[in-house]
Amino acid sequence: MDFLPHFRREIQKFEAVARQVTDAPPVPSCPGWSMADLVMHLGGVHRGIVQLVEDKRQGFPDMSDLGFLKLPDDLSGWPDPARAPNLGPMPPDLCDWFAEGAAELAALFAARTADEPAWTWSAEQTVGFWLRMQTVEAASHRWDAQLAVGEPEPIDRELAADAVAQTFEVMVPARRAWTQAPPGAGESYLFRQSDGDGVWAVRFDGAAITYEAGEHPAEAAEHAGEVGAHAVEADGTASDLMLFLWHRIGTDTLRITGDRSLLDRYFVLVPPV
Repeated sequence: MDFLPHFRREIQKFEAVARQVTDAPPVPSCPGWSMADLVMHLGGVHRGIVQLVEDKRQGFPDMSDLGFLKLPDDLSGWPDPARAPNLGPMPPDLCDWFAEGAAELAALFAARTADEPAWTWSAEQTVGFWLRMQTVEAASHRWDAQLAVGEPEPIDRELAADAVAQTFEVMVPARRAWTQAPPGAGESYLFRQSDGDGVWAVRFDGAAITYEAGEHPAEAAEHAGEVGAHAVEADGTASDLMLFLWHRIGTDTLRITGDRSLLDRYFVLVPPV
């Protein structure tokens, strides 16, 4: 999958939403943040990744030295992370700063190969990890920004399906480790894509996570048999499945079979971060 066009598209849509507001509204799907806080967060992440890849750092830039953010000298009216949510007027140059950092990161991704070594917080230590991760994050925050001002667009189907897989491959083990989540007790989940062939199965046993995926329902059913009986199944579009797993929407748009309460249990086993 070529992530770069998706990254550029989602970033452009995110920026367009941010530029249309004069006063920073709250972002319902990111409690405690306003639109200005969201722009500042994503822009800071972009610039941090550029710095760590270019300088071959073994960690994210030290937040005690914010030079890598390339902030303007005059920060009057800019969001203060310590005072979030910052609901005042949007600083006129905040979106320009964001656009410059996003363009710099896109250019870096275009110039580097996916398998080039780079530090990450995951087992995969490549630039390609960051491209995939930041494309998923751009899409989710574009959705957040659109929700803050109206009705958000669904996530692109191809990207959303990959984001579901990325959730289980990368985010589930990371989120469980970061939050010291409780051990599993055999909870089993099957997620089926209603607008494609994606099927994903996951089971939690103690500290172990068993994950299987198939491009065709028949394949996934076979994998599911190896994993064990599933206590709950959820069918939905790739976009809705991604947004549910990223704790953006509830189960209203999903077709549920089995014990619905286990879908609440999922976010105990995989706490949002």
